[in-house]
Amino acid sequence: MSSNNSATVDKYLEVIFYIAAEGDVVRPGKVAAWLSVSPPTVSEAMQRLERDGWIEIAHDRSVALTPKGNEVAANLVRHHRILERWLTDVLGLDWASADDEAERLSSAVSDFLIDRIDASLDRPLTCPHGNPIPGRDAAYGELTALAALPGGSRANVRRISEVSEHEARDLLTMLSSHEISEGSAVQIVTTPDESGAMQVVVEGRQFELPVDAARLIWVELAA
Repeated sequence: MSSNNSATVDKYLEVIFYIAAEGDVVRPGKVAAWLSVSPPTVSEAMQRLERDGWIEIAHDRSVALTPKGNEVAANLVRHHRILERWLTDVLGLDWASADDEAERLSSAVSDFLIDRIDASLDRPLTCPHGNPIPGRDAAYGELTALAALPGGSRANVRRISEVSEHEARDLLTMLSSHEISEGSAVQIVTTPDESGAMQVVVEGRQFELPVDAARLIWVELAA
C-alpha cells in the first residue's frame, strides 16, 4: 500500500510510529523536538491529522495512531528500513548517509519495488541498526540500555534506538566511526563519570562513549 498523502502527513505519521515503538508516550512537544519545528506548528498539524482520521488525541494531549494511521505509518517505516538495508548491504553506504537517502526515497518508492528489493535481500528481519522491520519478529532476548550496565559487563549490541531527526546523523556517524553495529561485542570498562562518558571496549578497541549515546544502544547480556 503506497501512501498518497502529502510528505508532511507521512512525516508526522512516521515520527509518531517511531516514538510509540520506543515505548514513550507520544505528545506534541516530543513530536516538535523530533522534527525541530515549533510547538504551534505541531499543534496545527495534529488537529488536521485528527480531523482526517489519522490519529486520536486524548484528554491529556497524548497522541495515538488510528488503525488506518498505523497501517500507513508501518508501511512507511517498512520502506525506510528495507531501503536502509539495501543502501548499506548492497551499495555500501555508511549508516548516516543511508538514513538520509532512505528518508528521501521511502515515500516515493512503490510497494512493488520495495517487495522486489526485500526479496533480493532475503527478507531481513531488521534495519542495519537492529530495529525490526514492521511485520517481522527480531526475536531478541531481554534488552538493556548500554548505559545501565555495571562495570565489567559483557553484551552484544542488538539495536540502536530511533532518534530525532536533528540528532540522527551525528549519532549514526559516531557509531559508524567506532564500528558499532548490530551484533557487536561490547564490554563495560568504566561506568559514566562526572564528564558524562564511559569507557567501553567494542571488538577489542577501547574508547570513550558519551552516556547520552550509550542510552540509545540496546544490548543483550552475553551468556
